[in-house]
Amino acid sequence: MKVLIVEDERKTADYLYQGLTEQGCTVDLAFDGIDGQHLALHYDFDVIVLDVMLPGLDGFSVLKSLRSVKNTPVIMLTARDGVADRVRGLQDGADDYLVKPFSFLELLARLQALTRRGRSQETTLLRVGDLRVDLLSRKAIRQEQRIDLTAKEFALLAVLARRQGEILSKTVIAELVWDMNFDSNTNVVEVAIKRLRAKIDAPFGKNLLHTIRGMGYVLENRIGPEPE
Repeated sequence: MKVLIVEDERKTADYLYQGLTEQGCTVDLAFDGIDGQHLALHYDFDVIVLDVMLPGLDGFSVLKSLRSVKNTPVIMLTARDGVADRVRGLQDGADDYLVKPFSFLELLARLQALTRRGRSQETTLLRVGDLRVDLLSRKAIRQEQRIDLTAKEFALLAVLARRQGEILSKTVIAELVWDMNFDSNTNVVEVAIKRLRAKIDAPFGKNLLHTIRGMGYVLENRIGPEPE
């Protein structure tokens, strides 16, 4: 489970970070609303823990901007036990609410429930042109031929297929597929893209995986002849 914690109280953030990482979660931290909004909008998380009272932007503002483009599950935290705050958060799109102080075990149980709910609603079969990507069985099929992919190649294809038509930079791909930031000089993403392209495009006569110079890569079915 990949979790974003947006919390300005360092002690609380560190406590949640330690507890969740011990449970096997991958955790990113943001200590103000501006950084939290950037991470929430530009990266994919299974669930977001969002404090209401934040410097820069408050939690309600972060939630509204997130809900304009994404449906990532959000559980909001507040030190205030006011009904109006809870109602406002839920009306703005929060999935759950906890009042501080709270039990870590209760938070963990709620996070797990939210991610299970999100996975049950997620589309498991993605199509890009004549390419089918089955997220459940982890299969890729094109022109009725199954494509033999490694675990990382499938993870890369799944990221591109989920965001088909969207240009993804090398930095974003490295974060989403390898769950870490790579130095800009490394060629790990280029090598992985080259290997994936050789399997999903080269044998079939039409490219679905495209390089956008200076920007990144995009998986999409383009209509018309291939450019020279």
